[in-house]
Amino acid sequence: MKQRLFITAIALLFGLQSAMAQTNLSNTTGFWYDPAYDGSGFNMAELSGGLYIYFYGYKSNTVSDDTGEAQWLVTAAGIPTPIAVNQTYEVDLRSGFIGNGATFTDAPTTDGSGTEVWGLLSLTFDSCESGVATLTGNDGQVSHEIIKFAELGGLSCQLNSTDSVDPSKFLASGLAEDISTVSCTLSDGTSSECYKIVTKSMPSDSDMGPWCPEHISDDASAGGIWLEGGEVYDVDGPFIENLASFYNDSSWQMYDSITGQVTKTESVAECEAAANPNVGAEYANYCVECLPEFVDELTDTFYIPVTPYAANTITSFATGPGGPPGSSAVPTERGIAFNGVRFDAPAPLSIILSAYTLAPFDDAGGHINPFAGYHYHAATGQTTEIAQSDGHAPMIGYALDGFGLYANTDVDGNEYTDLDEARGHEDASRGYHYHVDYAGSNNFINGLRGVYAVDGE
Repeated sequence: MKQRLFITAIALLFGLQSAMAQTNLSNTTGFWYDPAYDGSGFNMAELSGGLYIYFYGYKSNTVSDDTGEAQWLVTAAGIPTPIAVNQTYEVDLRSGFIGNGATFTDAPTTDGSGTEVWGLLSLTFDSCESGVATLTGNDGQVSHEIIKFAELGGLSCQLNSTDSVDPSKFLASGLAEDISTVSCTLSDGTSSECYKIVTKSMPSDSDMGPWCPEHISDDASAGGIWLEGGEVYDVDGPFIENLASFYNDSSWQMYDSITGQVTKTESVAECEAAANPNVGAEYANYCVECLPEFVDELTDTFYIPVTPYAANTITSFATGPGGPPGSSAVPTERGIAFNGVRFDAPAPLSIILSAYTLAPFDDAGGHINPFAGYHYHAATGQTTEIAQSDGHAPMIGYALDGFGLYANTDVDGNEYTDLDEARGHEDASRGYHYHVDYAGSNNFINGLRGVYAVDGE
């Protein structure tokens, strides 16, 4: 009998014939089952011809019924791989039977090699760990909510995005050299190809500064912003004047009480001393302002996987006002904007404030460290964005693992409520991607879902 395999309309719309970004699974090989159905399960193997599935169980549709007649079903053909997430595939199922004349030494004498047409398997995966398999055939219909029970050693499933990193999205004016492809080692120990992106660490699509106002009479245009308690505050003259009441601490006095002049760093030496985590007492009540000319020779180098894929576990970051994570094995930067500037770890606000200093960010959410150059601590919508045709939040860059970074809210100002612990989710148009935290949070994303480069070249 001619074998039949077809992909449903859902798959045709969003899958193999679509140019849209997808998230897919590589290697679903393993043992799957539905805990609600005792004594049955699905053995899956990805071979050169696709994904083949063997079902073992019973003909009864009754949950937890292990007294019925045994049933063995096998797919008539392989499902094309890789498997797209949230797409439905249907494939013919054949049922095994006894009496085909086969022995240990003799081939079957019955056409079909001991199987006969039974019905259809409808299969949808929503992750590397779960999915839905519906059997429809001669003995009725039953739907199994399957989870992975075990996998074969060395054959772990991976969540991949077919929306590979696009180097053309980066502004040429922000690059110190052309983007190249190099060999790299990823965080899961595998060797791969990464884009080497060397940037000027200076934005070409927005101005830098100002950060500290000159006088307590200055308005918001003379200063930057400050993040506190989830809110964004303008660092204008009155903000500096009222720091003592703002923090309920009389030790704050960041201006000359006679002239109203704001006390701030003026030179490279003062910038380096006041921006140091071990800042001396002599810089108490300084507004720390490091200027672009202090770091105009610095470059920043990133290695980002050409095609991102998910790690077995999420690499979590420390978030919030406490600052960057303490483990040297975890990257401090979160990603890169299209202008070449890094999205950095949370600013160590508690350390800054404990020294009675202030290190404002400009209106784009960035400031300058004499050692790291210009970098962002907040996404305020002032960097290059790529609008989405469906009203989705605009794309603002790439995370270190190569998955896309998108703004916090959609075009109507709505935040996304289905994000995972890393602040990511997936959809049919963009595959897996992240949404950065709101501007006042002093945070971008909570972790990396994908593998990331630990070295390059």
